[in-house]
Amino acid sequence: MVETSKSVPVSGNILLDKRKIMELVDQLRLTIPEEIRAAEDVLSQKDQILNTAINDARRTKSQAEDELRNRLNQSEVVTQAESRAAETVKETEQRITRMLQQSEAEALSRRTEADAYALRSLRTMELELEKLVGSVRKGIQVLAVQAAGSMNSRRYEEEDVPAGMTR
Repeated sequence: MVETSKSVPVSGNILLDKRKIMELVDQLRLTIPEEIRAAEDVLSQKDQILNTAINDARRTKSQAEDELRNRLNQSEVVTQAESRAAETVKETEQRITRMLQQSEAEALSRRTEADAYALRSLRTMELELEKLVGSVRKGIQVLAVQAAGSMNSRRYEEEDVPAGMTR
């Protein structure tokens, strides 16, 4: 936008379309919340994954308990079933722990990416605004110098005219 804008003669400044700049700012405002929503979606998925894992664990535990009851009459099988149930519960707990860690890491990664994107966008916007402020200041300086020069030349002309005479 800066490269394609019209330049102000003599000053090296450019004219920017206020409407286009405001559109860019509005786009940034809309984009940043989308990234935050994406991070929130990951967090909500974490809860869903956790609930699924808990349900799987309960189902697996229930199946193990049913199997244990069916084999209670056989002493060797009872020992094996208890061992297997404990192992299944342990494996499920480990699986839940891994899934939680993975979900939290992914949520943190998404949140970090969203923060980085927002920071980059805000820095870019800051640079653009600094350029605009610089252009405005240069324009003010040019106009102030021109106004001062114009006032000085009028004073000089008025001092040269003798009292009571007009030009």
